[in-house]
Amino acid sequence: MADPRADPESEPESVFPREVGLFADSYSEKSRFCFCGHVLSITQNFGSRLGVAARVWDAALSLCNYFESQNVDFRGKKAGPLLLQAPQPWHTFHAGTWLSVSASSKELLMKLRRKTGHSFVNCKKALQACGEDLKQAESWLHEQAQKEGWSKAAKLHGRKTRQGLIGLLQEGNTTVLVEVNCETDFVSRNLKFQQLVQQVALGTMLHCQSLKDQLSTYSKGFLNSSELCGLRAGPDREGCLKDQLALAIGKLGENMTLKRAAWVKVPSGFYVGSYVHGATHSPLLHNLVLGKYGAVVVCETSEQKANLEDLGRRLGQHVVGMAPLSVGSLDDEPGGEAETKMLSQPYLLDPSITLGQYVQPQGVSVVDFVRFECGEGEEAEEVE
Repeated sequence: MADPRADPESEPESVFPREVGLFADSYSEKSRFCFCGHVLSITQNFGSRLGVAARVWDAALSLCNYFESQNVDFRGKKAGPLLLQAPQPWHTFHAGTWLSVSASSKELLMKLRRKTGHSFVNCKKALQACGEDLKQAESWLHEQAQKEGWSKAAKLHGRKTRQGLIGLLQEGNTTVLVEVNCETDFVSRNLKFQQLVQQVALGTMLHCQSLKDQLSTYSKGFLNSSELCGLRAGPDREGCLKDQLALAIGKLGENMTLKRAAWVKVPSGFYVGSYVHGATHSPLLHNLVLGKYGAVVVCETSEQKANLEDLGRRLGQHVVGMAPLSVGSLDDEPGGEAETKMLSQPYLLDPSITLGQYVQPQGVSVVDFVRFECGEGEEAEEVE
């Protein structure tokens, strides 16, 4: 368990262990401690093995207390006169009273762990610092994590973020599309990163719904990175999205960016079709869809049709696959593969006809669309 290499940051004469990086390893669930020039790594196992992890940590601190009380340096040096005593049997060797964990303390510990998701050691440290007040301990953990997150965000700033997720959220007559980026595809599949995408989508939705406008036709808007960062984090979160971004960076250890967002609101007589390529539904929010490509298509229809959802999905597929730049007109001449007008492009699912020829018999008119591709524009920016 012990690494013979001394930690360069440890105090050379220190016997008592100290934790290395309060929140640095919260994702891997491992804690590292400096103990007499050695680095101890403890992997925390929760659930049925929670008591085992607690006893391992308590035993390590108890050993340190014992050697410190005897003025003994564990590396073989004596810091003062050594009082020789008969060795104590292991079963009588206990932690100090401040380290004992009562049944009520364990219950508080489990509650704090489940509520915050922080490591066992950090939750215990928070409860000790706050006199076992659960609410204060939660605030203390949040403050420490926020400090760690901002520090890590500053260190990682400037690193390329080509991966990430597109999030599509629909509520009533409002649809939002957001893009959040990270460095690796591995992190984009992490639940904590997906929670960040969810918070950004909810923050954008709240912002859009707060705009009091009388709709006679559809409305569309965009938010850039700085505008996104300034939005409220959501109804059950404090602060703004920029704070949530820093927390996620601190937990996952990669640079991340809130790239952009778009929203569409429609009155009656309009319908918004949507499609997300490689879609996975968020485990936390049933109407949030995540993927690498996303599109929304605004259609005008004179009457509510039964097949609008399927039609909207097919139109979204076309926008994702063919990447048009404008809607165009039904009067435009059919184009080839290089055509950028949506209605003149060969229909993705049947290239023998144009999209306009597919839509016209359906009794709807395509009036607008928005397409997001994850990491879009990063290569161009790098070349420049």
